[in-house]
Amino acid sequence: MYKHILLPTDGSELSDKAVEHGLDFAQAVNARVTLLHVVPEFRVGHDEAIAARSPDLKKRFEQEARKRAEKMLGVVGKKAAAKGVKCATLSAANDAPFQQIIATAKQQKCDLIIMASHGRRGLAGILLGSETAKVLTHSTIPVLVVR
Repeated sequence: MYKHILLPTDGSELSDKAVEHGLDFAQAVNARVTLLHVVPEFRVGHDEAIAARSPDLKKRFEQEARKRAEKMLGVVGKKAAAKGVKCATLSAANDAPFQQIIATAKQQKCDLIIMASHGRRGLAGILLGSETAKVLTHSTIPVLVVR
């Protein structure tokens, strides 16, 4: 069956539900998991003068994103340990989370991706898109979607 599962998380309630499901599934099939949190890359907005006045802005953004990711992944890592599931944690910066999810799954040799669908419909779905839908469309690795 499945031996290595990728669990991407953005820290939302729906994502947490998918991670819990993923951990339970991994426990049931005796698989290991890799937790992934993707943060957006640092971008200077329209007012580049702000960046000129604060050269440490990028460094601060990256440090805060890393701290948030470590805290979030640490909590889930403890849940995995409590269930006896082997767990690795990763965070990466990428403005296209679906690409990072697929790339990480390939790099880590995962044979399943379990992730949440935020269920955006209508105009919000069209404008915001769905990272889950993009992963489903582009991944050659099986994807289990939790709603």
